[in-house]
Amino acid sequence: MKKSVLSLFSFFLSFTLCAQTQVVTGEVHDEASGLPLEGATIIIGNIEPRRGTEADHNGKFRFDRVPLGRHTIAVSKLGYEERIIADIVVTAGKAVFLNIVLTEAIRQLTEIVIDGAQDAKAKNKMALVSGRSFNMEDTRKFAGALGDPSRMAANFAGVISGNDSRNDIVIRGNSPTGMLWQLEGLNIPNPNHFGTFYTTGGPISMLNSNNIARSDFFTGAFPAQYGNALSGVFDINLRSGNTEKNEFVAQVGFNGFELGAEGPVSKKNQASYLVNYRYSTLGVFKALGIDFGTGSAVPLYQDINYKISSRAGKNGKISVFGIMGGSDVNFLGHEVDTTRQDIYGDIYRNSYNRFLTTVTGIHYTFQASSKTTLKFIAGYSSTAEKYSLDSISYIDSSVHPSVDARFRTGKFSFAANGIHKINARHSVQAGMSYDHTNFSMMNKEMHPGEPDIMYVSNDGSLGLAQAYLQWRGRFGNRFTLTGGLHAQYLAINDNMASGSRAGLQYAISPGHVLGAGYGRHYQAQHMYVYYLQTPVNNGVQYTNKSLKFTRSDHYILTYGWNISPTTRFRAEGYYQRLGKVPVEQTLSSYSSLNMGAGFELANNDSLVNKGSGYNYGLDITLEQSFHKGFYFMVTASALNSKYRGSDGIKRNTAFNTGHVVNVLGGKEWKVRGNDIISVNIRVSTVGGKYMTPIDVEWSDRSGRLKFREEEAFSEKGPSYFRADLKFGFRRELKRSTFEFSMDFQNITNHKNVFARDYNIRQRKLYYLYQQGFFPVPTARFTF
Repeated sequence: MKKSVLSLFSFFLSFTLCAQTQVVTGEVHDEASGLPLEGATIIIGNIEPRRGTEADHNGKFRFDRVPLGRHTIAVSKLGYEERIIADIVVTAGKAVFLNIVLTEAIRQLTEIVIDGAQDAKAKNKMALVSGRSFNMEDTRKFAGALGDPSRMAANFAGVISGNDSRNDIVIRGNSPTGMLWQLEGLNIPNPNHFGTFYTTGGPISMLNSNNIARSDFFTGAFPAQYGNALSGVFDINLRSGNTEKNEFVAQVGFNGFELGAEGPVSKKNQASYLVNYRYSTLGVFKALGIDFGTGSAVPLYQDINYKISSRAGKNGKISVFGIMGGSDVNFLGHEVDTTRQDIYGDIYRNSYNRFLTTVTGIHYTFQASSKTTLKFIAGYSSTAEKYSLDSISYIDSSVHPSVDARFRTGKFSFAANGIHKINARHSVQAGMSYDHTNFSMMNKEMHPGEPDIMYVSNDGSLGLAQAYLQWRGRFGNRFTLTGGLHAQYLAINDNMASGSRAGLQYAISPGHVLGAGYGRHYQAQHMYVYYLQTPVNNGVQYTNKSLKFTRSDHYILTYGWNISPTTRFRAEGYYQRLGKVPVEQTLSSYSSLNMGAGFELANNDSLVNKGSGYNYGLDITLEQSFHKGFYFMVTASALNSKYRGSDGIKRNTAFNTGHVVNVLGGKEWKVRGNDIISVNIRVSTVGGKYMTPIDVEWSDRSGRLKFREEEAFSEKGPSYFRADLKFGFRRELKRSTFEFSMDFQNITNHKNVFARDYNIRQRKLYYLYQQGFFPVPTARFTF
């Protein structure tokens, strides 16, 4: 018996502590044309003995039995700039796949290109300013990010956070509705649970960090291929599954219970699948009968992310991808905790909320020649939202009217683009897209004893066509210039607009770079705005239907300093001028630039494109990629955001916080064998937002809440402060990896203001506060 126990113990020890290795594979391509680079040399330089290999005719390479840990890989080919990729994490539970691009050399360089794990450069080579890339490791590493790309991006310079309940992206004083989401080149609707169809954010992302490949995020003057956006772009790519073996992931945390799988479908065609399913954590606990004291107000949601990839002939690749997610939550008045203020519930009302979003697409890439790559993307996306609000006021039901809102959209999308590399110096790209959206919208408000107020009741469709052309020229190793044109056309009112884009970058000396960028951008109004009804004697009119595109001009200057191979400094100044902004025909403070500041729909009709606004500021980033077990990032932004309504008065926008500062850092230690412990910290402070004063006297007299709109956004709220601390542990088993983390959010329990409201019955103003101290555990197992 004793001998058997010793044998079992020895087996377990050998299973967990044996010399663990993993496979590292990848592909090498020309960054301009996409051509596979046969014969490229790949070397793993920080293990002994040094190991090297060459890419085959498809640009593919493979290393077997790579020791676990962090590695650096050097990639080179005659006639191309050498590249070093640092901080590649190799674990037992998952094979590593690297998609590497090399830039053709104009002449022999005196130094090599070094890319850290958080390289500030965007993947898109047409972006010379206001863009950066990120990967799925960033979304899981940062304290407070919760695996959410949007919450991670809130740490970047120029992005304003300060809302614990949602992940809306507020960029440089712009409304979050000015942002564009793309998935695999497809324009997509709001990819967030509980995210309404007229917003771009929500409490929980549907995009799963386990499936995201290296992607781009832009904060201004973005390249010509992106349109119908005023502030920024999230260009998300999904990675392909493992083509050699099946791998699995199981995870539980704040975002839900997750199960994922990937693996080969056909080795002949190098086909693979990747799928991940998630169900809300609180929903699982509710099904088990565990009560958290929230009554029926339990957020229920589930989603699935998937991608199926394959080679298509000798020179083609094809993939089918998508996300689907549904969510619902109810807030019942009799279950609201009356001992504290609730930021969602109201004792006088019941609200019921249902959401459903789907995105399905197919992406085909064809290598037409050694210098030309063609891409075709087609897809269908849909949204469904149902919101109802029942008044249960026990005193005066007119204070809280009932609401019934239902919105459905179905969008057919197509995009095509071509990239042609003229030579080592010049490349061009051109493309077009078309989105055709069918919709059904209804939103009405019901006051007892009064006629219903119907804001929208319409079924119809609209089409948006876009086209672009852009060019990049490299003049020696120091000077790069880009230029482009973008045009878009909206079918419902024959509105057409075009704008130019330009960027330049000049290396004044090794490690020091100056840059500048300009972009004229346009965005259509939301379909809800176009179809708002204005009652007239013989029915209704659509007084917003002739609204033109809102216009934005971005001017950017940037300075970059590579202090060391792993440490970078960047300063970027910007000025943004906004024109043709929808405002009311009568004199008022209303402007569409403030949309997205609250949860309510803006039901303003009879709008005209006569408003304006501007944003200017300075963004600073000091960043060290993971080096010797340590990384940090410090970002600071100073901004000013103003607008003019139809009354011509200059006012603060709802997003004029004045300043934002984020400090992040992390350290990891190897404690035994390949076991890793880590500590990550994040500290953020944001200037207070401007609010519109409440007319207390009028509200008391009428029994309904009223704001002093003539003094819109004149009261500055208190500043936001939050500190998060995250502890992590990773253990490498023989063929699997176990990770556990505890994310302590708002460790100082700081009371950050969510909103200000007025209790008519109690005759007092009060603040609603955001999340206090909240620990979030996460466990992840890959095998």
